[in-house]
Order: sequence, then C-alpha cells, then structure tokens
Amino acid sequence: MDSLYTKTHIRESLDLHASTPDEDMLWLAGSTPDIVERIRASLPARQVPAAVLVPLVERDTGLTVLLTERSATLKDHAGQISFPGGRIEPGDADPWQAALREAYEEIGLTPDVVEFAGYLPDHLVITGYRVTPVVGFVNPAYQLRLAAAEVHDAFEVPLDFILDAANHRSRQRKLGDMVIEVYDIPYAGRNIWGATAGMLMTLRRLLQARAAKAQ
Repeated sequence: MDSLYTKTHIRESLDLHASTPDEDMLWLAGSTPDIVERIRASLPARQVPAAVLVPLVERDTGLTVLLTERSATLKDHAGQISFPGGRIEPGDADPWQAALREAYEEIGLTPDVVEFAGYLPDHLVITGYRVTPVVGFVNPAYQLRLAAAEVHDAFEVPLDFILDAANHRSRQRKLGDMVIEVYDIPYAGRNIWGATAGMLMTLRRLLQARAAKAQ
C-alpha cells in the first residue's frame, strides 16, 4: 500500500473536532470567496444535522471505498451513488453513532467491523442538510444485508483510483444564478458526483495537506 494512504496518515489528516463555518465549503475549492458566500446565503437557513459513514475497506491490495447505489424508486436522489447515512436522531450520541446506525439499517454493516478514523469537515447540501462525514476503517470480512427499499447495490472503488486527479471530470453546475465548477468521478459505468464526490475531494485535499506538511 502506498505510504501516503496508511491508516496513520489518514487519521492524522482528519479533523477530529467540529467544523468551522469556513470548512463546510471545502468542496468548493477553487471558487472565489464571493461565490462561496453567495452559495452559503442561498442555502436553507435551517440545516438538519445528518451523518454519513465513509467506509474504507482494508484490502490486502490497498484501501477501497465502500459506496452504495440508491434505489431507483426513492423519492429523493433515486439511483445516485452515496455513502450510507441519514439524519441524526435524538437517540444518537454523536455523528459517529448516527453513521453506524444508518450503515447498519441501510446495508447491514455491523458496528463491530468498523473502526473509527475521524471526521471530515461538515458539508452543507442544497436539500437543507448539514452532513458530518465520519471516516471508518472496515474489516474486509464484513457481510452486507441491503435494505432493498433504499439501496439497490453496494460496491467498492480503490481509494487510489478516487484520489487520482486523472480520474476526475470537471463540469459546470448551476446553483441559482451562479455557475460553479465541480468534479465527477466516473467508475465502472457509474458516476460518483454531487455531495459524495465533494466529500471525497475534501478527503483528498486533507490527505495532500498532511503529506505536504510531512515533507
């Protein structure tokens, strides 16, 4: 495994504390401060707390990212590629526990095969959620049980592939009266885009920043 992507490096790259207001727009890297503020102002004033699990599977050949393909019959985000997750419920002690609960409910991933790694900065999404991505290392012996009403399929993508800029596809996206540049990550006939791609791009930037400090 490339030393850049060891568990130690990933842990040291992650923000273990709550996000600051400036961090929730890291997925818009490259946009001017004016555009960032205009986008933040256009989002719903009330943001519902949510959490997703970013599962990194510890394969002998290197880390992979476990993703889901949402059911085509869902009312919202049908067929999209996403991380398991959802809104944080009152009974959840923290975003980590919420992400574990949602992962178990959606794909049957049991908490005993997931090891906490850390948090990515919160991501604001246009549907009115403030999403806390929780990174976890997953034992490759995991077994899944998909909730068919929510999840059509689950699959793994090598982390090396996701972090390689050669595999990123830039495109223009319109938000209100603004046009911003975002990145998609096509893989094996699927397209990773939107908030999921944004979180992965944030992970990439944090890993690169940690590597730069180590030099």
